[in-house]
Amino acid sequence: MAEKKVTKNDGEKKTPLKRVVKKDAPKKAEPKKAAVKKADSFAVIATGGKQYIVREGDALNVEKLDGEHKEGAKIEFTKVLLVDDGKTTTVGDPTISGVKVTAEFAENARERKISVIRFRSKSRYFKNRGHRQPYTRVKITKIG
Repeated sequence: MAEKKVTKNDGEKKTPLKRVVKKDAPKKAEPKKAAVKKADSFAVIATGGKQYIVREGDALNVEKLDGEHKEGAKIEFTKVLLVDDGKTTTVGDPTISGVKVTAEFAENARERKISVIRFRSKSRYFKNRGHRQPYTRVKITKIG
C-alpha cells in the first residue's frame, strides 16, 4: 500500500470558521410564585408510621387517629424526632423527651377514590376494586 505524505503549507492562511449565532426566542413570562413566609421554627413528628415536617400554623393530613374527636379539640404528638428554633437544632435519639407538638383537630375525611385493577389477558380475568384512604386533618398550633 502506498503511504500518503501530508505536507504543511505555511504560506496559506486559513480563515476561521464563522459561527452562526441564533437569536434566542423571546422568553415567556413565568407566573409569579406566591411568597411563602416560612416560620423560623419547625419540627419533625412521627405518627401513623410516617414522618412529617411541621411548622406553627400548618394544616396537614395525617393517617386517621384513633378515638372520637370534636372540631377544635387539642391533639398532642409526643413522638418528636427533631426540633429547630432557628438558632439551635435538637435531634432525638430516637425521640426528644419532654417536647410535644400541639395540634387542633379539624376533621376526619377520606381521600379521593383510586381504582385497584387486576387483569390477566386471554383468560377472562378482570377485577376492579376501589379504595379511599381515611385521614385526619389537623392544624399545628404550638411546637415545644
